[in-house]
Amino acid sequence: MAGHKNRLLFRKEGRGVYISHLDLMALFQRAFLRAGVAIWQTRGYNRHSFVSLPLPLSVGYSSQCELLEFTLESDTPLEEIPARLNATLPEGIVVERCYEAETPVKRLAAIDWTVGLEYDNGTPEGALPALEAFFTQESCVIQKPSKKSKKGYTELDLIPMVYQWDAAAEDCAVNLHLRLMAQNPGLNPAVLVNTLAQQRPALTPDFARYHRNEIYGADGGIFR
Repeated sequence: MAGHKNRLLFRKEGRGVYISHLDLMALFQRAFLRAGVAIWQTRGYNRHSFVSLPLPLSVGYSSQCELLEFTLESDTPLEEIPARLNATLPEGIVVERCYEAETPVKRLAAIDWTVGLEYDNGTPEGALPALEAFFTQESCVIQKPSKKSKKGYTELDLIPMVYQWDAAAEDCAVNLHLRLMAQNPGLNPAVLVNTLAQQRPALTPDFARYHRNEIYGADGGIFR
């Protein structure tokens, strides 16, 4: 609907995971233009179509629940927009739904992740007990760089930011299922993996995979 904030739900997978946050915004700006869908533009000398990604995703991460916000300047039916955009988008970026945004982004509370820790020489012995000890410790305080702090960093306790976790071991991998704080502050699962490697070097993976499964609101329900 024209004049109202709308959202896209889209997947980022395959070759699409290597598109950066800024490039992804530019990609969607061009996609709307090519699809003939008029959206709100910034004012001023260098005008451009305005889109917003509430939860920027790190390069290399895949996701099945990415959100993009925009405002229509035409009465294009929302149900037509996914197909029109998908016809212009590259491999790995697929729009699933388009709908009017009702719940504000500030209500977004948690992200469900799958993290794969891969080991070239087999899963380390005692990996699961070591992971349990890591996630059940009373606190795990790290220093995070901050330009706003006089010290140049702020301290974060990671443990309260992990709402749920479980782990399953395979021959050459450990698969973690995590539900983490989404914002203010958000917890990137790579921070957990890096901290785990520092505290338990034997669990340092040769490669790590990160995938967003779902996002949740403050009420515990799926956020859309």
